Amino acid sequence: MSFTNFFLAGGIVAYPLLAFSLLGVALIIERGIFWYRIKSRQHKVVTIVLKLYRGKQLMPAIAKLKQNADLPICRIFLEALAIENATPTEFRLALETATQAELPLFKRFNTFFQTIIAVAPLLGLLGTILGLMESFAALDIGNVSGTNTAGVTGGISEALTSTVMGLVVAIFTLLVANSFRSFYLRQLALIQEYGGQLELLYRRFYEKGEKLYATS
Repeated sequence: MSFTNFFLAGGIVAYPLLAFSLLGVALIIERGIFWYRIKSRQHKVVTIVLKLYRGKQLMPAIAKLKQNADLPICRIFLEALAIENATPTEFRLALETATQAELPLFKRFNTFFQTIIAVAPLLGLLGTILGLMESFAALDIGNVSGTNTAGVTGGISEALTSTVMGLVVAIFTLLVANSFRSFYLRQLALIQEYGGQLELLYRRFYEKGEKLYATS
């Protein structure tokens, strides 16, 4: 069976399911690019920045962060380092506040994914019911010769096809959404690790009277 025939066999619910699948693919591509950019560059950039900061090369570290300001961790570091004469407590609060501000970006489109996961099977179930209703409507109980065979088989085909389409869309979206959730949890752990290292260095400089901060 070709894709066109399979799609048409799904009945009216095939159209919203197709829209959900196209939307899901578009969001998955966007999220995939987002996480790939982070995972491919973040560790290298943070390692360089911490090394520069550890060597008291503040301005080169700031310049490196600004060059990679599209990375959330760099924006978090910049927010904290921009505070002049901050105490260690204020520095830590700045890191935490900047981290909270970036969280919505990490969880972007999660609501759409959850909606697709929840609604797609329901649409498939709706298609099943509509297909069965069509099949029963084509039956002529007590008069086998008068039964619309094409209507019965068409209704059954719509019922089964719509169910399959709904489950496929939901299962695929669920698997990808769970992968993105694991990336999100891992990213939170890394932000805490990197932020802790920067905070420790700042605390050491502060205790020695070496107040390093960014200047515009």
